Amino acid sequence: MTYSSLSNCPVPTDQQPLNEYQELKAAWLFSDSTRKWSTYLKKMTWIGGFCWLIAAPVAAASFHPHKQLIYFILSSLAGASVGIILGLVRLYLGWSYVRDRLFSSVIFYEESGWYDGQTWTKPQELLARDRLIVSYEIKPIIQRLQITFAGLAALFVIGTIIWHLV
Repeated sequence: MTYSSLSNCPVPTDQQPLNEYQELKAAWLFSDSTRKWSTYLKKMTWIGGFCWLIAAPVAAASFHPHKQLIYFILSSLAGASVGIILGLVRLYLGWSYVRDRLFSSVIFYEESGWYDGQTWTKPQELLARDRLIVSYEIKPIIQRLQITFAGLAALFVIGTIIWHLV
C-alpha cells in the first residue's frame, strides 16, 4: 500500500519511505539481515570467507604460515574482517536511512532533480503506521547489526590479546 493510495501524496512512488523500505527489504544483502540469526550469520560467514581468500595471501607475505602460524591466522582473519565491517556499515547506513525516513513526520523529496526539492507532511495515520514499522521491523535489524559490531569488536580485542601473548 502506497502513500498515494491513502492520501493526496505528492511524493513520487520511488521516494516514498514505505516503498524504499520494501525495496531495501528485498535487496540482496539487506534481505538476509531480516531473516533468522542463522541465515544472517551464514551470509556474514560467506562474506568473511570470501574476504579471507583475498586477505590470506597478503598475510602470508608478512607471516609465513609454517613458521608463524598464529600471526598468520590472526592477521588474515583481521584482514578478512575488513570486508565484513564494510558490509555491516553498508547495512547499517541503509537501514538507518530508511528508519529515519519512516520515522520522520516530514518527507523531503525531489520532483524532477536535485534543484527542486520539496517537503510533505505525513498525515497522522501514515505517521503512526510508519512508526510501527520502525519499532517492530527496523529496530530489531539495527540492534542485530549493533550486536554484530560488538561481537567483531570483542573478537578484535581477543585477537589483540592473543597477538601480544604469543
